[in-house]
Amino acid sequence: MPASLLEEFAFALLALLAIAGAFGTIYAKRVAHSMLYLIFCFLAVAGVFLLTGAELLAAIQILVYLGSVLLVVLFGVMLTRRQIQEEDFE
Repeated sequence: MPASLLEEFAFALLALLAIAGAFGTIYAKRVAHSMLYLIFCFLAVAGVFLLTGAELLAAIQILVYLGSVLLVVLFGVMLTRRQIQEEDFE
């Protein structure tokens, strides 16, 4: 019985982290912060996969999404030009 209570608590914690990461991704002001929240969301989903016993899906979640998709988005963010304002230097 205590193991099931621990699993339920871990699931609730990971689910809250995934939901918070999703909302953080949507409402973040800066793109870099949005990507950080997206990483938290993906890691929480991978944790849920681990709780259900789907280790392969968790590994695929981490490798595919965190490895390739976020890398492409990161390069896209780095290569976009932002107009520099005078306030940035103060």
